Amino acid sequence: MARIELVDLAHAYKPNPSAPADYALRPMSMAWHDGGAYALLGPSGCGKTTLLNIISGLVKPSHGKVLFDGKDVTQLPTEARNIAQVFQFPVIYDTMTVHDNLAFPLRNRGWKEIEVKKRVQQVAQMLELTGDLKLRASGLSVDAKQKISLGRGLVRPDVAAVLFDEPLTVIDPHLKWLLRRKLKEIHHELKLSLIYVTHDQVEALTFADQVVVMTQGEVVQTGSAQALFEEPEHTFVGYFIGNPGMNLLDCTLDDGGVRVAGQLLAVSAAARAALSGAQGKITVGVRPEFVECVQAGEGGEGGDHCLDATVTAVRNMGTHYLAEFQLGGATVAAKLRAIDAVAGNAVRLRFPPQRTLYYVNDKRVA
Repeated sequence: MARIELVDLAHAYKPNPSAPADYALRPMSMAWHDGGAYALLGPSGCGKTTLLNIISGLVKPSHGKVLFDGKDVTQLPTEARNIAQVFQFPVIYDTMTVHDNLAFPLRNRGWKEIEVKKRVQQVAQMLELTGDLKLRASGLSVDAKQKISLGRGLVRPDVAAVLFDEPLTVIDPHLKWLLRRKLKEIHHELKLSLIYVTHDQVEALTFADQVVVMTQGEVVQTGSAQALFEEPEHTFVGYFIGNPGMNLLDCTLDDGGVRVAGQLLAVSAAARAALSGAQGKITVGVRPEFVECVQAGEGGEGGDHCLDATVTAVRNMGTHYLAEFQLGGATVAAKLRAIDAVAGNAVRLRFPPQRTLYYVNDKRVA
């Protein structure tokens, strides 16, 4: 296990990069603590696998350093970094038994056979593979093979970190949920440093203590699931996290508030001060979970943090209603416990001030 630090790290696959768009990874610095569970979350092509491969030593960064417990390992090959990596597709020996697959990394390091057997039994029990230990891997299902692959990554107790590159992508959804829960249990038991790459927000938010959100080669926020949901520091985080994502509406400054689709929306004194003199695009953001729907005509313009809108769709989701509203040229989504209006009705939407966030050029200011 190790504390992993990235110091002014950047990477470009093309020579002589000059513009931000030339970088697969834009300059970043961060530290991941020993024994922590972290997730790299973002869409395909955002740079998360490149970052994982730099940590593992499969890729040498164009700029910056990688430190393990304060030691510079940037130029060290993968085999000298003492890490384990689990890939999207199972990497196992089909002709070997499950036991021998799990034992292979330990035997390669000269472990005594009695210790190998003890450790293999321990990991097999964690992953519920005990009954399969004598079976050849070739005859097992895809999810069982991926369990073996996970076990090969977890079997060495001395690794600095275990890196997972979308390891559950090929697994059945229900089994994926079970394996994710099992990984969480194993992390609590073994206290290994785990770094998990995924494009699936549910996987990231339920697995990791801290989630690193990436887009276009840039880390835009690192935080807990609650922080990413309630206080997204970038419009991308607001949009990407949540189902549906945050409502993001363009607005302009006005005396006492902001104008959204031509309507005045009152803002708090703190938000007004933060927005004062703002240059560039201003965006107001509110989660669908926090939008309130009130009857048309209730409240005055802006003073009650309400805006006029028209219902365009209402869907009964069983536990809540998912409603969509037309607000000027924008669509606003809301998750509501109840709603009397139907498509075509005029309503007022209330944006609670304590739940309404403001962004300038996509970065949160209030």
